[in-house]
Amino acid sequence: EVTDGTAEYNADHYRLSPFYDLAKVAVTRMAWAHAQDLAKHDATSVSLTPGWLRSEMMLEAFGVSEGNWRDATAEVPHFVISETPRFVGRAVAALAADPDRSRWNGQSLSSGGLAQVYGFTDLDGSRPDAWRYVPEVQDAGKPADATGYR
Repeated sequence: EVTDGTAEYNADHYRLSPFYDLAKVAVTRMAWAHAQDLAKHDATSVSLTPGWLRSEMMLEAFGVSEGNWRDATAEVPHFVISETPRFVGRAVAALAADPDRSRWNGQSLSSGGLAQVYGFTDLDGSRPDAWRYVPEVQDAGKPADATGYR
């Protein structure tokens, strides 16, 4: 299941409204529940969240393209931690190729966290870790600076 936010982040952060908040935590719980049933079949269930996804819709909303996405940071400085859809795709591929993937069964994972384990990168060669950056920098009210998080 692909979701928005890790279990750790969502446990301490209210997400907009009761229904939206429930939708965010339900995916993680569903992955955990599936893990209980699927483990006996040698299958692995996880919830996986991208970071701040630089999707086509997001690029369009900011009036930028993949080629000049950093221009959007003038208006939304924390967009500096964003990642391409390929980054989370590489996380899925790394999990699928891991013969020991059952170690992740039932867990809430992020593309940035898995990049640290498996060594894959985003298109620009970086490893954006949004779900470490968001609480430590963005939510803490610090100026946007992805140094040490990409």
